[in-house]
Amino acid sequence: MATQRQTSQQGDGTVAAPGDDTLTITDNRTGQTYELEVSEGTIRAMDLRQIKASDDDFGLMAYDPAFTNTASCRSAITYIDGDAGVLEHRGYPIDQLCERSSYLEVAYLLVFGELPTTAQLERWVFDVTHHTFVHEDIKQFLEGFRYDAHPMGMLLAGVGALSTFYPDAKQIDDPEERYMAAIRLIAKVPTLAAFAYRHNMGLPYVYPDNDLSYSGNFLSMMFKKTERHYEPDPRLERALDVLFILHADHEQNCSTNAVRGVGSSQVDPYSAVAAGVAALYGPLHGGANEAVLRMLRRIESPENVPDFLEGVKNREERLMGFGHRVYKNYDPRARIIEQHMDEVFEATEYNPLVEIARELEKRALDDDYFTSRKLYPNVDFYSGIIYEALQIPTEMFTVIFAIPRTSGWVSQWMEMNDDSEQKIARPRQIYVGERERDYSQIGDREGPEKIIGPPARRPKRQRRGA
Repeated sequence: MATQRQTSQQGDGTVAAPGDDTLTITDNRTGQTYELEVSEGTIRAMDLRQIKASDDDFGLMAYDPAFTNTASCRSAITYIDGDAGVLEHRGYPIDQLCERSSYLEVAYLLVFGELPTTAQLERWVFDVTHHTFVHEDIKQFLEGFRYDAHPMGMLLAGVGALSTFYPDAKQIDDPEERYMAAIRLIAKVPTLAAFAYRHNMGLPYVYPDNDLSYSGNFLSMMFKKTERHYEPDPRLERALDVLFILHADHEQNCSTNAVRGVGSSQVDPYSAVAAGVAALYGPLHGGANEAVLRMLRRIESPENVPDFLEGVKNREERLMGFGHRVYKNYDPRARIIEQHMDEVFEATEYNPLVEIARELEKRALDDDYFTSRKLYPNVDFYSGIIYEALQIPTEMFTVIFAIPRTSGWVSQWMEMNDDSEQKIARPRQIYVGERERDYSQIGDREGPEKIIGPPARRPKRQRRGA
């Protein structure tokens, strides 16, 4: 609770010493002093409201574009220490989870807060495995997209469409409905993703195979041709599972914030997760690894790395895959991915881009210009190389990202709905526009003669499938 105190300027003598867990603010406009409680390294934004310049003043607000220094929730799911390069899920270090767990085990951990027992994991895996099929109407819905539709757009539409197939999911306080929504989303998003890929490639859709693992089944739905039973390479299967673990959740990023913001309206979980997919669709969130590949191809060879880095220093080039909004140290996910690249290349054609990437990393980390600016490799620096080794086209990179992040989105959605402090998201604004203007009739309005609008374009030739 924040309290207001008068300073000596108000005539009441000295001010009592503030408490140890408080922040004292003096409003120089009025001379009044306020004591705000500090809890868990934060102050309550609403405690600022009492700070007013006059009685009819709305009260002080915090202005924080992109929420760079604003905590929107209290969460027990993922912990990040960006300065130390630490990432933990429910308290478990990411490297231990990648070394010892499967993705579905980590998904259980995120959703329920504890690692499962043998019986719990068997039930969880069984339920996910037996909900991987989607309704045939969903398949027909996806078939209606253009032949060259972006697979991420198809995934976005497919996830949103699930809400119409499971209308009871609107009962967000029903434990059984919430559990089934979690199961269905985690199970069906890989199917929707694979269908989008096959559609884009002009190939028939492949149905799920319940005899395969979660990652193995996804590889089957992507790459199965005429063989009766697809057998994924265990090295690729494991590498993909590790990538899934690394992307499962990452605190309050753009897409997670979208899930929570849309979910705060108490919409069904499928619609909330669709908002996360939409946010991930943006190139600033989900497209970074594709930008890394373009950069590595432009460098062409390890010998050109020094000249490229000089170009970066001179602001002639952009260094992609380095630096992070949160991490000011080496992204622990990047280190884990780099450790798995060799086993991937044992099972696939070697990608020479990895030599450029490793040389670039080595030289950048030996250069004070980059380390002093806290520019270290992030998860996107190596992940695109592995996806390419798996013969996954660049348009699918963000879709692959969305598959494991679904478990994080579901976990965050569940946590938000159990948080008594959460309300429908409704940020404030600072209005900077015109005020109290008188309406004028259209004939009395002044303005340029030129019509405002987009420039005229030549009509495009209709392509096949238009």
